[in-house]
Amino acid sequence: MEELKNKVAASGLITLDLEKFYPAAEARIVDLKDFLFMEMLLKEKEFRETLDKHDWSQYKEKTVAVFCSTDAIIPLWAYMLVAAKLSPVARKIFSGDPSSCFREEFLQNIREGINPTSFEDKRVVIKGCGDKPIPDYAYLEASKILLPVVKSLMYGEPCSTVPVFKKK
Repeated sequence: MEELKNKVAASGLITLDLEKFYPAAEARIVDLKDFLFMEMLLKEKEFRETLDKHDWSQYKEKTVAVFCSTDAIIPLWAYMLVAAKLSPVARKIFSGDPSSCFREEFLQNIREGINPTSFEDKRVVIKGCGDKPIPDYAYLEASKILLPVVKSLMYGEPCSTVPVFKKK
């Protein structure tokens, strides 16, 4: 009887699971409209007073999305004031609504978490299925990082891959 061999294990493929770069938690929101007069006008003195009275400790070690949900005209220095309040307490601060914040944090996690040199001349599979939905931009970002260094890049599972790139 012929011995069973695990061809996947013997193939030398490295599986990269993008779920491990998923943002840890949903971002907390700072909507600048809440600091404006009638949710539309920025009066500097009142804006500064409202910022000073706000409980910034609720953002301790949180990811925070800073944006304005109304069509108010917000001077650029106002974002700087909010950053000055959040920086001592927040883990990460992003400009934009919660979905753009999620995107930026996910991309940042990928850029910081994938060390290209550890994949040099390797055969890599970017995992295709998992428990969390992985957006298209995450696959694009991981590919941009890996393509210059890998021997080959594939999508899917080690037992069933879609070839994407092979170094010639």
